Amino acid sequence: MSSADSFSELCKIALSPAVVRRAARVAVVVGLVLAALNHGGVIMQGNVDPATALKIMLTFCVPYSVSTYSSVLAVRELTRSQRGGQVNS
Repeated sequence: MSSADSFSELCKIALSPAVVRRAARVAVVVGLVLAALNHGGVIMQGNVDPATALKIMLTFCVPYSVSTYSSVLAVRELTRSQRGGQVNS
């Protein structure tokens, strides 16, 4: 499998509805906790400027990305094991 095929396969998994839904749920739950911990004081004071708003939005990207990455690796490993291929840990 070429690297282009591998990248295409990874993107297909990452954009699959089940992975996107799971990552979105994780991002909402974990993102809310992180946003409250990291920016709660500013939010409660009502002093959210555009830079802080951007930081808060980016806070949700971290758990989304981690969940997506983990799901892609798990799906790829499961698919390879079902095909009888090598599974890397």
